[in-house]
Amino acid sequence: MRKYLFSGAVLGAILSGVGVVRATASGPRDWRLVLMWVSWAATLAIAIGTVAEEASDGELTD
Repeated sequence: MRKYLFSGAVLGAILSGVGVVRATASGPRDWRLVLMWVSWAATLAIAIGTVAEEASDGELTD
């Protein structure tokens, strides 16, 4: 769990979620808001997948 929380990619994705939440709270509700949430979810999934892949690569070489 620690490897996910302290990863730069995951931290960046989580912090970008703050911007999406602020845009949701203050901005207009239209199709761009949906695209922002989809983009954020994809970014978070890619970041988590990258950390998991790096962790599994490290286990194979040890």
